[in-house]
Amino acid sequence: MRLAFLLFVAAGLAWTQTAAMRLGLKEAVDLALAPEGNTRARLAAEMVRQAEARSAQARAALLPNADASLVDQSQTRNLAAFGIRIQLPIPSFQFPELVGPFSTLDLRASATQSVFDIGAIRRYQASRAATAASRAENEAARNQVTDAVARAYLAALRGRAAMDAGKANVEVAESLLKLVRSQKAAGTGTGIEVTRAEVQLANERQRLLVTRNEVARADLQLLKLVGLALETKLELTDKLGYVPSDPVTVEAARELARRSRPELKAQQEREESARLGFSAAKMERLPTLAAFGDYGSIGTGAGRLLPTRSYGIALRVPLFDGGRRDGRRAEAASALRQERIRTRALEAQVELEVRLALDALESSDGQVKTAAEGLRLSENELAQARRRYQAGVTTSLEVTDAQARLERARENQVAALAGYNAAQIDLNTALGRNQEFSSGR
Repeated sequence: MRLAFLLFVAAGLAWTQTAAMRLGLKEAVDLALAPEGNTRARLAAEMVRQAEARSAQARAALLPNADASLVDQSQTRNLAAFGIRIQLPIPSFQFPELVGPFSTLDLRASATQSVFDIGAIRRYQASRAATAASRAENEAARNQVTDAVARAYLAALRGRAAMDAGKANVEVAESLLKLVRSQKAAGTGTGIEVTRAEVQLANERQRLLVTRNEVARADLQLLKLVGLALETKLELTDKLGYVPSDPVTVEAARELARRSRPELKAQQEREESARLGFSAAKMERLPTLAAFGDYGSIGTGAGRLLPTRSYGIALRVPLFDGGRRDGRRAEAASALRQERIRTRALEAQVELEVRLALDALESSDGQVKTAAEGLRLSENELAQARRRYQAGVTTSLEVTDAQARLERARENQVAALAGYNAAQIDLNTALGRNQEFSSGR
């Protein structure tokens, strides 16, 4: 399903520049999390592969190590250098000090296997915990990318809503200018009223131009996060709206966050890895046991080879290494204490984020309702002011004041809706359920 969508996107990019690409929030998130999408998500995936490779290296210490060799050499030896001096009671005969050259051919296979090494086992377990932490960090990075894309998409939606409000303000200003001109032509208006309406219209058009530039900037930020070409034109399919959220208590939200937040899971795995690393450092004091053996043929040539072999058990008992093991153990203990401190701090941070998100959502919900009521009242006020002006009961100043209050009411509604949707993003991020923004997770 996702592959088909990405193929559709690729075809859309090959379109002419005049064609706009339709993009919803879920599709934007899917694009950002695709293998060739957002840079941060791609780097996090590479970190998982790196951790898996390190775990494989740690596991190698517990598996057999086998080698094969073929050595064909010609050599000479100085016997005197080895303290070999042979004197024979034979006149005019001296035993040679230099022996050779002579050739040897050695074809051999050897293997070693760890039998008992608790330190190596603990290091492998620590590497597995580190790999689990890396996977959780990858999920956390994907959630952060989802959060960033959702916020960028929201900024683009807010810009478009503000632009729609700006267009509506321009239309109101144009209609009011037409009204004051007709009143002046009828002899009930003045020139200053026409000038005032023209200034108001010019101001609204200026604000609309600024809003259009903000929309273009928001689109560029969204394109960069998603990983699309910056010249792509966007047509957002979602709208800035209000969807009431289900009520949730602080206790329930906190428990859900502790179970779902990948950052917390990653930190817990890092603490476990540090604990196992400390255990591995302590276990270095224990003896280690390893088995070894080799088998092969050696001789002066291919036709003179004889089979030889060796095998045995090696017991290594650490006695004194100048304090290196004690230093590693102290370092590992410090690392474990640091990770425990980070875990407690992150748990407190998660609870803080949950509480702030719930408070912001409750506050923004009330702001949306208040802004909607304010917009309704402002529209009624402007309609009444226009009727009064047309009837000659008041001047255009009352209409202009009502127009300004309607403009602020529209801005308040856009800000309230954007704040409410941002609060929902904050809550989803705090609870670790950003997968709701994606259609493929």
